[in-house]
This record gives sequence, C-alpha cells and structure tokens, in this order.
Amino acid sequence: MSAFRGILTGYGMAAIKNKEAKDNAKMEVVKAAGLDYVTNQLPEHKKRETNRAQAYTQLAKILESEEAADYFDSNGFITGDGKDVERITKMLENKKIKPDAFKNYIPTSNYSDRYNQRQTDFNSRFSDVTKNFNIQGSGIGPSVVKGLLTQEAGDMTRTEEVTTPAVEPKDIGPAEKGFMTEGTPERTETITTTIPRTTADTAMSEFFISKTGVLNIGKENDIAAAASSIRGFGEGMSKDSMGNITLNIMGNKNIEYNAFKSVMNDVAPQYETEDGKVSLSLTAQAADEKLTAQTQGIIGLDKVSMVDGYTKGTAKGAEIYSASGFSADFESAFEGNTTKEKILLYMSTLGTKSEMQYFAQSFPTNLDYPGTKINIKQDLIKITQ
Repeated sequence: MSAFRGILTGYGMAAIKNKEAKDNAKMEVVKAAGLDYVTNQLPEHKKRETNRAQAYTQLAKILESEEAADYFDSNGFITGDGKDVERITKMLENKKIKPDAFKNYIPTSNYSDRYNQRQTDFNSRFSDVTKNFNIQGSGIGPSVVKGLLTQEAGDMTRTEEVTTPAVEPKDIGPAEKGFMTEGTPERTETITTTIPRTTADTAMSEFFISKTGVLNIGKENDIAAAASSIRGFGEGMSKDSMGNITLNIMGNKNIEYNAFKSVMNDVAPQYETEDGKVSLSLTAQAADEKLTAQTQGIIGLDKVSMVDGYTKGTAKGAEIYSASGFSADFESAFEGNTTKEKILLYMSTLGTKSEMQYFAQSFPTNLDYPGTKINIKQDLIKITQ
C-alpha cells in the first residue's frame, strides 16, 4: 500500500471514529433526555393532569356548580399544582357569588378540548424523545376526564306552550238591561325565549361581588381628607365652607382611589387606637406603600418582579407603563404553567376587585402573551371588569 493511500486510509478511519463518537454522544444525550422524560417530565405531567381533574371535580361540588369550576379552569386558576382548591376558596373568601351566577353559563371551550390541547402541546415538546424510544403516552386515561363539562357553545333557547284559559261572558248590569262583558276563547301559543348566556370570557364581576370591609375606619369625608395629600387624589376633590369634600375623581384615577381605600381598610387594624378609633393619617401612608408594593412593585419595581425595564409615562393625562420584556425570575418566582396563569394566580391573592383592576391598569401596555397577539393589559382589564 502506497504512503498516499495509507494517509487517506488513516483520515478515513479517523473520520469514521469521529462520526461514531458524535453518534455515541448524541445517543447519550437522547438517552439522558429519555430518562428525564420517563422519570421526571411524564410523571409530573400526569400528576398535574390528575390533580387538575380532581380540583375541578372538588370545586364543582364545593360551589355546587360545575359551570363555576369550568370558569376557573378556563381562566387559568386551576393549574394542577395540588393547591388549586385551597387557593381558589381562599380567593372566594373575599367575594360572594351572585345568586344563580352560573345558571346560564356555557364554556368557551370544553374541559376535554383543553385537556387534549395540553396533551398535544406536551407531546410536541418531547417528540424527539418519544420517537426514539418505545415510551408510554402522556394521557391520564379517559375515565378521569369523562363526565366533565361538555356543553356546546351558542345561544340557549327555551320553547314552551302557554295556554290562556277561555273567559266566559259575564252580566255586569241590571238583569233587565243585559249588559255583558265580551268573552274570549281558550288560546294556546308557542313562545320561544332566547336566554342570555355567560361564558368563560365573561368578566369576573358578572359572577362575583367583592366583599366590603368589615372595619368601620371612619366617615367617607374623613377618609377622603386623609387621602387628599397622597397620589394626587386631592386634585379630584373640592371642599366647601363647611369642610365637606366632594369627589370628582374619574376614570383610571377612580379605580386607583377605590383600590387605595380597599388597602386602607386592610391595614387599618394596625393603626387602631385605644379608644377604638383609627389613625387615618397613618393608615393612608401605610396603604400608599402597600398598594405600590403589591402592584408596581410586583410588576416591575422589586428586585424579583414580573418584568424588566418597567417605566412610567403618561398618555392623555393618565399614567401608563411600558416594559422591555419579562424578567429572568418570572418563570421560577411565580406559580402557574403559563404566563396568563402566573399573572392571574398572583392577582387572585389581592383582596378586592378594585385592587385587581388597579393591577391590570398598571400592567405594561406593550406586552403580549408569548406566541400570541393578545395584549396582556387589555386582557386583564377585560377579566377584571
């Protein structure tokens, strides 16, 4: 064999060994991914789906309404983390369900549809792993999902037959004059009524009423006076010669004011004096700090927050915020599987509807849910209406 051929053979053997090494390395990576899938990802996914279905069923029984459970599931409050029932019932401590709130509810999507979509998303994430190994599927079995809400969307109508009894003529005058009322025959009509429906996209306020505070912290006039020097609220107040304050706070500022009063009510017990009264000035200062912390702080001002580059601006005289994107801590620091779930689960910890509305108004205007063209702020405003 010539020296030249020997060199070529050497290169060829080296190339083969190099390819074998790369193939082996790739196979080790695939094996590791497969092991992680089998030992971690798949069991966790099945556990979450089982927890989700159980939470859905439990909430349907607790609330005596499967439609109510569907509302929470479709809006991201049920995540399958094992804490769903506790978290949602705690949120409901601050709310009261309106009578027959879910009587005419229809789902925007059925539970089984959402379940199947989650399976598709999960399987697509691990398709490279599952196609190389004979690995069991990700589903939890039809028996777990079967029976959960599957009503079809659309208008609901009620058709009924209404029968009006016949009315006999009656004599209403002296017998000799013969005055008679006009009789009517029996009449049967078919009447069809279209029943208004609520859906998973309906604002939360349609179903729930936020509880009012239980502590009487003072007269409305005194509360307004304490708040007048904070957050520019005084610009929307006027005082007459008797010291009576008239509120002229509108729009987003009114939402902020209502949220501020809710937080005042929340912190007031800390500033109750020995005679049973509340120091409104101290309460107002504490409420100012707490409202900022639970709103702008969580969104973008704290060291661990939802977004980066959180900046305040103005538009048409109102405060607006922008951001450069979600923070590196967002995925790990906030509960939930999706961006929407994480935000809504945090919002559910806020005490009242007004606080949730203020949070929605303070969210950056320029962020969409990842992979969609749905503006997050507008979606949150719609949910908290």
